[in-house]
Amino acid sequence: MRVVVAGSSGLIGTALVAALRDGGHDVSRLVRREPRSADEIGWAPETFGLTDDALTGVDAVVNLCGVGIASRPWSGQFKQELRDSRIIPTQVLADAVVEHRVPIFVSASATGFYGFTGDDERTESSPRGSGFLADLSADWERTASLATSARVVHLRTAPVFSRSGGLLGPLRPLFKAGLGAKLGDGKQWFPWITLPDHVRAVQHVLTGDMTGPVNLTSPQPVTNAEFTAAFGRAVHRPAFFRAPRAVLRVAGGELALEMLLGGQRAVPTVLQDTGFTFTHPTIDDGLRWANGSDR
Repeated sequence: MRVVVAGSSGLIGTALVAALRDGGHDVSRLVRREPRSADEIGWAPETFGLTDDALTGVDAVVNLCGVGIASRPWSGQFKQELRDSRIIPTQVLADAVVEHRVPIFVSASATGFYGFTGDDERTESSPRGSGFLADLSADWERTASLATSARVVHLRTAPVFSRSGGLLGPLRPLFKAGLGAKLGDGKQWFPWITLPDHVRAVQHVLTGDMTGPVNLTSPQPVTNAEFTAAFGRAVHRPAFFRAPRAVLRVAGGELALEMLLGGQRAVPTVLQDTGFTFTHPTIDDGLRWANGSDR
């Protein structure tokens, strides 16, 4: 399979490109600079888009574009940047997929689509929620669906565990120092997935026949309190502290309300129904791997 990956330099994109190549696929990477090797294709989604031959003969496009959702506080300007960095590239790719009759378009989204769900479980057939992340994810998916000639899959991705950087990067030193803390009352649900399972899930999607949304989450979401306790176990340190809700709201604003104090009890129904098996199905499995004590 010949695959083109946009957003290939990020945490997930780097791992996905390597895995696809290990699996024998021919992978090209879209880069926003002058190409430096034969496997790179230059593009500028905000200006000229893609060259006419960029997707000629391509079997699948994987779109992982987007500025990190929690990389800065959510000012009005940054929220617009979050939106533009997702919607504009997705529009360019969807149009090109149609023009070149690319049969498969796999595009990133997020479990934030479901908004704050309380204790209610969310599958791919559940309705969208409310809030900035829900609105952003819905618009993101709507734009990807403009690739009407392709099999379109929306990767509703949960926070990803990795061994360096990512979600756990800033948390690991705190937990190793015994300063791990649950957020608020810790009852909010927290979907998650490890990087190896995420990459394997994308490969599963590419070679399968599913369409529409696919939750890229572990089969066992946990509460924030359960996550905090498991992280403490993984690094062999206590995690007894609590960050008060009021303090988080003042310090983090809308970002804290949606990402730290809200959450989704999302489950991977489509993946499991199509035979996907997880390497790290439980929170202890995932955190042991992420902290280097398991395969």
